[in-house]
Amino acid sequence: MFNIWSVSSFIIIMLVLIPNANILLNIFEPANENWNHIKEYLLQDYIVNSTILVLFTGVFSILIGLIPAWLISQYEFPFRDFFKWALILPLAIPPYIGAYTYNGMLNYTGILQTTLRSMGISVNPAYFDIMNSSGAIFIYTIFLFPYVYIITRSFLSKQSASLVEAARTLGKGPLQIFWHVILPISRGAIVAGVSLVILEVLNDYGVVKYFGIPTFSTAIFKTWFSMGDLNSAVRLSALLMVFVFGVLLIENFSRGGKRYSYSTTKVRPISKIKLSGIKAFLVSALCSSIFAIGFLIPTAQLLHWLWLSYAKVLDIDFLILSFNSIFVALFTSILIVVISIIVANTVRISDNIFSKIYSKISILGYSIPGAVIAVGVLLFFLGLDNIIYSGNLVLTSTILMLIFAYIIRFLAIGYNSVESGFDKVGKSFFEASRTLGIGITETFFKVDLPMIKPAISSAFLLSLIEILKELPLTLILRPFNFDTLATKAFEYASDEMIHEAAISSIIIIFICSLAIYGIHKLSVKRGAKNVN
Repeated sequence: MFNIWSVSSFIIIMLVLIPNANILLNIFEPANENWNHIKEYLLQDYIVNSTILVLFTGVFSILIGLIPAWLISQYEFPFRDFFKWALILPLAIPPYIGAYTYNGMLNYTGILQTTLRSMGISVNPAYFDIMNSSGAIFIYTIFLFPYVYIITRSFLSKQSASLVEAARTLGKGPLQIFWHVILPISRGAIVAGVSLVILEVLNDYGVVKYFGIPTFSTAIFKTWFSMGDLNSAVRLSALLMVFVFGVLLIENFSRGGKRYSYSTTKVRPISKIKLSGIKAFLVSALCSSIFAIGFLIPTAQLLHWLWLSYAKVLDIDFLILSFNSIFVALFTSILIVVISIIVANTVRISDNIFSKIYSKISILGYSIPGAVIAVGVLLFFLGLDNIIYSGNLVLTSTILMLIFAYIIRFLAIGYNSVESGFDKVGKSFFEASRTLGIGITETFFKVDLPMIKPAISSAFLLSLIEILKELPLTLILRPFNFDTLATKAFEYASDEMIHEAAISSIIIIFICSLAIYGIHKLSVKRGAKNVN
């Protein structure tokens, strides 16, 4: 069925697919000397380092994300309602900001070693060195574990109480219930959460560049900018895509093995046990420690640095930079929401093979690291300039290219939120409207749109968070003399001007924290409506 929705969706899907297909097509170009050198001497280090970071970050993120998710979903304890959403806040701090903040606190002139020396305590500075793979794993874990926490907590809060209560009836203790009941039934949610963590690790450039760890993302930057070799950068991007798809296949396999279902339709949440005394204190202390390390301490340090440096940084140029960054993030988030609505509505009203393909392609971008998408988008725009402007770099040097790349990278976030909204609404109102002879577009604006407003708001806020934090894609594709808050913070930190990086970082964290709180309030409101 051809209509404005299906035609628009087809154009959007092609624009999303072509830049990524460009990378795979260009890999068949003849290899050069740079690539032969990389393959013989460097590629093994890229693979080993990336694998180590992914493996250990995944394991530790499961531990730190699953335990508070279980405690919050099963027990009542002091400040539980606060920790329920506050443990998401570490996502407001991009890992590269966390990296230079913690390094600044732990190095020889940092607050920790300075305080110890003032107390007459002599320590070996090497003990506090985090500029290595172990430090990178710590940074990734403490700022990315909320992906595991959010998905697992959401899953556990909606599960049937019968399994847990049956285990209690059989005399099983909390640890046995956790190990034999909670862990098995949560496996799908855990794998989904840790997969997002792994994708973020593979996408990251700021942490590994700042810590000097050679990985695929740093290799792509080095090959492109230092060597000027786009051909080898494309090959590295293709290998990274294969690495990512391998991770996704493993995730698919892991989630497809064992499945847990219920023998009754009476599914209700777990009845929470009220903790008191030492148990309540220990659980609150655990959640407080995670919150402090993942959000409170680095934010407090950044605020202190901001107080020391704002007079040097805060000028008209910085205000223009901030406005540009926020405007681009807002404008692109709106575009992502609009595109997500078009594609998701087309998929909903068209029950055919094409709609299923559209759905898969829409979420493809988030699975591909930003540096890889940047390479594909650049190749695509160079091709357009060759065709339209006879090789003159007109489109390639504009903000349009960056916005286009943002849309490809983060369309999945908007699409998943909007699709979830459509799923909750169902098709009965749509079909009733169509039966009355009202067109698809009019039905959408009069019937569907008012009902999916919360999902649209979530899609917008989630897209805004990710665009403000995005670094590798922005560094590669930004126009000349164009900076965002993320790139400015990274540049200051790379130049060892960590105090000056604080104000950009705090603005990012403040906006992202407000957006996270807004998403939390939306979810609470939706939950209250569902209960009523």
